[in-house]
Amino acid sequence: MSALPGPIALVHEWFSPRSLGGAEQVVRQLDTMLSAVGRRPQLFALVDGESSRAGSWLAGRQVQTSFIQGLPWGVSHVQHYLPLLPLAIEQLDLAAHPLVLSSNHLVAKGVLTGPDQLHVSYVHTPVRYAWDQMHPYLASSSLARGPLGPLVRLQLHQLRQWDAISSLRVDAFVANSRFTAGRIWRCWRRRAQVVHPPVAVERFRWDQPRDDVYLSLCRLVPNKRVDLVVEAFNRTGLPLVVIGDGPERPRLEALAGPQIRFLGRCSDAEATQWLERCRAYVYAGLEDFGIAPVEAMAAGAPVIGYGAGGLCDSVRCHAQGASHPTGLLFGEQSAACLAAALEHFESSRLWQALPAEAQRLWAENFSAARFEQRLLPLLEQLWQAHQGRLQQTRSPDDRDGRLA
Repeated sequence: MSALPGPIALVHEWFSPRSLGGAEQVVRQLDTMLSAVGRRPQLFALVDGESSRAGSWLAGRQVQTSFIQGLPWGVSHVQHYLPLLPLAIEQLDLAAHPLVLSSNHLVAKGVLTGPDQLHVSYVHTPVRYAWDQMHPYLASSSLARGPLGPLVRLQLHQLRQWDAISSLRVDAFVANSRFTAGRIWRCWRRRAQVVHPPVAVERFRWDQPRDDVYLSLCRLVPNKRVDLVVEAFNRTGLPLVVIGDGPERPRLEALAGPQIRFLGRCSDAEATQWLERCRAYVYAGLEDFGIAPVEAMAAGAPVIGYGAGGLCDSVRCHAQGASHPTGLLFGEQSAACLAAALEHFESSRLWQALPAEAQRLWAENFSAARFEQRLLPLLEQLWQAHQGRLQQTRSPDDRDGRLA
């Protein structure tokens, strides 16, 4: 039996079929981990569109939601209510839960707790478009470039203020990478311990025959920088398959040469097959952690990626002399630098020096089991320290259970 208390509150921004990414994988694993030690958490979110959906892992679960749930298109377009989200998250009543865990990439850490409660926040990222990526966000937003631009900037300013203030409500932060821990310090001046997120490495086979094609697998949105990938493959003439969809797709297809194929949105099974067959997985974006590169290594594929952000935690670079390397990191976020990395990878036949089995062995360091082995003892340690602090704040008579 775990030393953790009950009941436990688990807070996530939203549960929606439109959002099924790495953050949701973390929440699901947290729920599984706590349930396995007899502490199945009560779920809280701004909105819930999953518990009523057949086939969802949340089917039949009770999720306590905010007033956004009842607003028009609140469940399907919750982010359209961005100015209301800080207020909404503060309305969730968590008073009955001694331990509160929040899964944060926007406002979840802003829940209100009392002095006897312990609040631990697992941070996927401080909200990017309010902090260091605000200017690229404003440049790419048609709304921000129009007559409402000053209002958008004001709202981001107010969100940034609330974000900094609400960080003081958290007792302990856990970051998904060293890069995110650095951003937590930069934005909030708070320290964070690092526990990498869980990746379902067991669902991939690493021992399949490899093709000579390279793979890009991600959402086709500006910050993923698939445009740099397309331009680099145009320069090298190497074959590339692009899996994913998004607003960037028409522009990327117009840029692409004949050796680049766009498959759009694929099923999980088809995407898995491509990861298991490709020569290497290519990524040019700046990720806080990055689930897909770890999935590629679990499937036996080396990673060619931008050498910054979370990939510095997950990919061991051949060019940097790492023991048992798993990929090649390029130092400048540009098509020219990526093209040079691709040419080096090809001319040196590096895929032969990066065996698939070694990729898989390294990827297992990011499995769900490893996530639980690191996080559960940390939560128990934080709870015990919290209990110790509470004891110190009570008078001697209170500690003995007597009235003063």
